Amino acid sequence: MNYFMGLVLAIGLAVPIAVVGAGIGEGLAVAAAIEGTARQPELQSKLLFLLILGLAFIDTLVIFAMVFVFILMGRLPSPAVILSHIH
Repeated sequence: MNYFMGLVLAIGLAVPIAVVGAGIGEGLAVAAAIEGTARQPELQSKLLFLLILGLAFIDTLVIFAMVFVFILMGRLPSPAVILSHIH
C-alpha cells in the first residue's frame, strides 16, 4: 500500500513542481532577453531567436512531466481494488 501512496504523491506533485520551475525559468529568460535588447538593440533578432529556442526547451520539460504523470497513472490500481484493501 505504501507503493500506491508514493505513486499518488508523485503524480500529484510532478506537474506542479515542473510548472513552477518552468515559470521561474521563463521569467528569468524573458527578463534577460529584454535587458539584452535594451543594452544592444541591434541584436534584437538574434536575441529573439535564442529566447524562443530557450522557451521551447523549458516548455518541453513540462510536457515531459505530463507524459510521466500519464504513464504513472496507468500504474494505479482501480478504485475497487483500493477500497477492498481499506475495508
